[in-house]
Amino acid sequence: MKRRTLLGMLTPSSNTTLEPVTAAMLAGVPEASAHFGRFRVTEIALSDSALAQFDDREILAAAELLADARLDVIGWNGTSSGWLGFDADERLCKRITERTGIVSCTSVLALNEIFERTGVRRFGLVTPYRDDVQERVTATYAKAGFECVGEQHLKLQDNFSFSEVGAEQIRAMVREVAATKPDAITIFCTNLAGAPLAAELEAETGIPVYDTISTVVWKSLRLAGVDTTRIKGWGRLFQDLS
Repeated sequence: MKRRTLLGMLTPSSNTTLEPVTAAMLAGVPEASAHFGRFRVTEIALSDSALAQFDDREILAAAELLADARLDVIGWNGTSSGWLGFDADERLCKRITERTGIVSCTSVLALNEIFERTGVRRFGLVTPYRDDVQERVTATYAKAGFECVGEQHLKLQDNFSFSEVGAEQIRAMVREVAATKPDAITIFCTNLAGAPLAAELEAETGIPVYDTISTVVWKSLRLAGVDTTRIKGWGRLFQDLS
């Protein structure tokens, strides 16, 4: 029997997009499977109660349960360090590995690695978030040396509502951002169904489109020693950065 590759994904409780999208993405790698652990996240905002949803204690408890499945990797499939600061994800990865003995990664740290490896400095940002959250994300990236030259956001707060944004609206947002000619565009939310559109939007605009569900799958596979070029039809990330 071929050795299985078991990928753990930490998941916001109200997210209904990333599980089916991740499963579809892994269809070309039949020995790999994703296994999900949830913790409560119902809104994205900068209030104390909304920020408290990302307390490491809740995330680590979910990670410890996932670890019972003897996973190869545990990924945080979320974008919270965009407004909390990248050090939040760096600290979380360290703590997950200390608690479980399993290597860890996150959507945002993977995206940042991709930006560095491909020389991205001017990027476009597409999210469903509120004005103040969007501003915080662009400020976090600016502090790290990445300039947001074009952005689109939907001013939504309820996390479940992100999953109900249609494909045509996502396409329109990406096209608007593409007009600013960034080095790359990120669809920055793991409950927004952007990943299935990445390949067609790249073909249309000529600009790499990095969705944050895709970034954590890419990094998880790499950490597990899987050839990412086997993921076809989901954008140039998997082919160009194997």
